[in-house]
Amino acid sequence: MKISTKGRYALRTMIDLARHSQTAEWIPLRDISHREDISTKYLEQIVQHLGAAGLVRSLRGPSGGYRLSRPAESYTAGEILRTIEGSLSPVACLEYTPNPCPRNSHCSTLRFYAGLKKVIYDYVDSITLQDLANDREEDEEAVYYI
Repeated sequence: MKISTKGRYALRTMIDLARHSQTAEWIPLRDISHREDISTKYLEQIVQHLGAAGLVRSLRGPSGGYRLSRPAESYTAGEILRTIEGSLSPVACLEYTPNPCPRNSHCSTLRFYAGLKKVIYDYVDSITLQDLANDREEDEEAVYYI
């Protein structure tokens, strides 16, 4: 599993919105673009997906911008990443229930990959957007371990 640039930037965008939501009602995309060093054009694509999923709200006009749809502590990193990336399953056959693979009843690696998927999902769903927003403020060198 590899997180795409779009997934990484979506997470950074949401963190930026969480960090700056206390100081501004609506956050212009150009401000996020400047702080996160992401092109405005690329951010437009990302926030469109985030908005369609109901994760962010937008307001057009000179005093418009973006903001989170709900409190930062109610989002998980997993929810945000799955919104952009789709499934975070390490193998395609675990993306669906029931498993469509004709070998699933006798696959010697299925249990391993199912365990890996569980570890990935448990981890990304245990970290909230608020945790990530607070992380840099508390410790610039914070590292999460699995």
